[in-house]
Amino acid sequence: MRLVAHELLTSTNAEALALASGGERGPLWVVAERQSAGRGRRGRIWISEKGNLYATLLLTDPAPPEHWAELSFVAALAVHDAVNALAQRPKPQFTIKWPNDLLLGGKKFSGILVEGNGAGAVAIGIGANCASYPPETDFPATSLAEGGVDVSVQTLFAELTAKMLGRLAQWNKGEHFSTIRTDWLSRAAGLGAEVHVRLADSEVTGQFNALDETGCMVLRLANGSDLVIAAGDVVAVRGAVPPGSGGN
Repeated sequence: MRLVAHELLTSTNAEALALASGGERGPLWVVAERQSAGRGRRGRIWISEKGNLYATLLLTDPAPPEHWAELSFVAALAVHDAVNALAQRPKPQFTIKWPNDLLLGGKKFSGILVEGNGAGAVAIGIGANCASYPPETDFPATSLAEGGVDVSVQTLFAELTAKMLGRLAQWNKGEHFSTIRTDWLSRAAGLGAEVHVRLADSEVTGQFNALDETGCMVLRLANGSDLVIAAGDVVAVRGAVPPGSGGN
């Protein structure tokens, strides 16, 4: 895959989609040392200081549009694969918080934002706190360095690009999401535990029981019914049993 590197961008996702509007079809990685207007899911600001990873993979027509959201799970597994491969033994506990945040010791160190332009271009944005992390966040944050994983941005990116190729091949344009789903669940934070989820206009608490075939969270409520959640944020995980490391 080709690479375009910048010292400063407003947003690697915005740059990738702008390139797509100009005719770029990818696959292309867009990276920046810093972002002046980095963003996460739901329009949140992503603090983008130098020393952390800010990268976007631009793809064109990677799968039928109904499968594009699955790329969040593909990318999350690729990040998990990369950090797990680079961590020294004994390896720390890396998990994935639904739908696409990466946790180290129960705290968030990486997030993913998948965006499309309506014309077949998809930007898979990945941010990872290598050296530093913001002090005040809705969900507790950390960095790889804080968690005892000493890795440079360059080393992490090199490993990530290799792991992403493998996971995209496994996904196979959405045909094999079931295997991605199985691997994701083996690394899931809070599976079987009580979680608190913030929705667009409400909040709900229940037991995280499953991930359905489309990637939605299945939450068992106190009354015994199941709630299927397509979009939301897990803001608290209580009484979680750590999953297997899922290391390769």
